[in-house]
Amino acid sequence: MDGHDSEDPKQSTADMTAFVQNLLQQMQLRFQTMSDSIISKIDEMGDRINELEQSINDLRSEMGVESTPSPVAPAKPKEEESNKEEGSA
Repeated sequence: MDGHDSEDPKQSTADMTAFVQNLLQQMQLRFQTMSDSIISKIDEMGDRINELEQSINDLRSEMGVESTPSPVAPAKPKEEESNKEEGSA
């Protein structure tokens, strides 16, 4: 009986190893599928953003509006002034 008992743990270990390997392969496949899906959706969003940007530029051209500076640009001199004030203190 001792010989039979010593085989059981080995078989059990082999079964568990095979089960874990199979589970890890399934998880890897699922993660790869999700990753591919996410990348595809990001690419699709990028294309849609590019199309939207082009549509906006076309509309602006039709209206005769030139590119306007970003609203953040006027804030830059204020930052420089505050830096000068900090430096003189």
